[in-house]
Amino acid sequence: MLCDLDNVVRFYDTAPLAALERAAGLPVGTTEEVAYAPETDLPLLLGRITPDTWVESIAAALADRVGEGRARDLARALADAPSRADEEVVALLRRARTHVPLVLVTNATLRLDDDLALLGLDGLADAVVSSAVEQVAKPDPAIYRIAADRAGVPLDRCLFVDDRQENVDAAEALGMTGVLYREPADLRRALGPCAQPAAPDAGRVG
Repeated sequence: MLCDLDNVVRFYDTAPLAALERAAGLPVGTTEEVAYAPETDLPLLLGRITPDTWVESIAAALADRVGEGRARDLARALADAPSRADEEVVALLRRARTHVPLVLVTNATLRLDDDLALLGLDGLADAVVSSAVEQVAKPDPAIYRIAADRAGVPLDRCLFVDDRQENVDAAEALGMTGVLYREPADLRRALGPCAQPAAPDAGRVG
């Protein structure tokens, strides 16, 4: 099983950023629109720049609209947005891993290992395939092949879960079974029996 991280397992709280945007007279979501534009985001996800350099590039793009000080505050608020793990999804993945290999496949920064440790997720999967380490990002077919190799299974035996349609489409084009994630029920349906808690040992006494 190959599974995305952000917006499937890990979620960010951007409410503090939204408050800063409103105070600056910007539409909510403006900072993310700038930050996640390919020309700004892709160098970070490919490990070519540091998160601090990414923050600087976001601030530079916003400075003409809100001034340098506010632009830096907005960029930093996005970079430092608190995150949480969806415990229901984590539980489903842990159950699935008792049946099949689990590999996280994520477009992430070079800080991914530290981020996973802070969330208590550093032991969640058998392997983690990060775009910043591999220097290739979804939906490039190469990252899916790397992930399948880490799982030790053929491409057509892989279940791939992601919240972005283009990433799911790329997986399916390689012969994988794709699941577009919107809520835990999507994952539960895809996993079928693998999502069920282990049955108690009928022969156990006491």
